[in-house]
Amino acid sequence: MTAVAEVGTPVAAERTQQPVRPKKSLGRRIRRHWQLYVLLAVPVAHFVIFKYIPMANSVIAFKDYNVIQGAWGSPWVGLEHFQRFFGNPLFWTLIKNTLVLSLYAFLAGFPIPVILALALNEVRRRFFKRTVQMVTYAPHFISTVIVVSMAILIFSPQIGLVGKMTGFFGLPEVNFLNDPGFFRHVYVWSDVWQTAGYAAIIYMAALAGIDPSLYEAARIDGASRLQKIWHVDLPGIMPTVVMVLILSVGGIMAVGFEKAFLLQNPLNLSQSEIISTYVYKIGLLNADFSMSTAVGMFNSVINLVLLLAVHFTAKRATGSGLW
Repeated sequence: MTAVAEVGTPVAAERTQQPVRPKKSLGRRIRRHWQLYVLLAVPVAHFVIFKYIPMANSVIAFKDYNVIQGAWGSPWVGLEHFQRFFGNPLFWTLIKNTLVLSLYAFLAGFPIPVILALALNEVRRRFFKRTVQMVTYAPHFISTVIVVSMAILIFSPQIGLVGKMTGFFGLPEVNFLNDPGFFRHVYVWSDVWQTAGYAAIIYMAALAGIDPSLYEAARIDGASRLQKIWHVDLPGIMPTVVMVLILSVGGIMAVGFEKAFLLQNPLNLSQSEIISTYVYKIGLLNADFSMSTAVGMFNSVINLVLLLAVHFTAKRATGSGLW
């Protein structure tokens, strides 16, 4: 008699196992999906050529750079430029101004796009919703130079709108652009006006991806609008909020150079001088390329440390992160 394997025995388990398909080699995958790899090659080449290869020249931060000898022919000086920067009397002023301005811009600019997206998601009249979207998105396409010019025209004590209004009501004139105490407010809130509407797009997209059945269940349970926002909308966009939060904190030391430099003048220099403007003056105006590279590298390292710290903190707290 032939032996018949019972169900559940190792012999039967072996017979029921599916054959393991061999993994396709990289060459076969490339030949099969070559169109996708061709599309991917263009942005990868852009980053390699214009981002990663130039990073090799950061070595001049550790050299006494000479234009004739080049980045690799210049003599090594080690950490001399970093020591010069740390011993500079402006060091702590630059760090403080950069951190305060960055934190102010972050605390003011991060929640407003989220609130705007949640508010627009509750609007039911299409005409009003599209009008608000157009009005809030449009400033993003205005150049920084134009925004600064508008700020100068508005806050100028002689010809500005604010100066005219204060004069009309008999109030003393306030020079917002020359007073160091107002520099951060002008910088931050003009930036919020310019970027909040466009930044809300990503949250609007996340809200559009929430399962409609959750809204239906909330409506059946008698949830109010605020309860629906708190229990459905916010949890639905939380992964996106965390991702944007991590990226924002990772660039907290990278304050925009253009607007700070254009709003800067000798009277508000005590608060408007930040790391990026200092690098511009040292590197391009004074031609001290090694020193400016060292300062820029120090700034980048701080940003990287902040990015990793916030990523791991958010990963532990919410389970969402960049990777």
